[in-house]
Amino acid sequence: MVNLATRTLHALGGWDTQVTVTSPADIGRLTTAIYLHQPRIVNEVVFVAGETTSYRQLAETVERVTQQTFSKAVHTLPALLDQLRTDPDNAMLRYRAAFARGDGVWWPMGDTWNARHHLPTQDIAGWLQAAR
Repeated sequence: MVNLATRTLHALGGWDTQVTVTSPADIGRLTTAIYLHQPRIVNEVVFVAGETTSYRQLAETVERVTQQTFSKAVHTLPALLDQLRTDPDNAMLRYRAAFARGDGVWWPMGDTWNARHHLPTQDIAGWLQAAR
């Protein structure tokens, strides 16, 4: 998780936890392409991605592209689960705990619909450069 305004980076689970990220523009573009694809895709899970990376690589990319140093912290799964015990309805804690587990929230780029159809997507560095 990145907060550019406060220059903070938070890893969910640990710095080596993998995560797949996709820009909102790519989600819209790829969703439309998948919806319009022929033959029609039915009852099939479709994976898309801009980039799959670790939180460590994400932090390195953010600092390299922005040329700024960020403060860093880890939200460990045990700590998040402890917080959920006292605040079980907190949707953000649930989200963070799911991503901290590290399974089901990332997939290899080669397994994505966009990679199989040779559709380029914006990676983290590209998104950061465009956001400047």
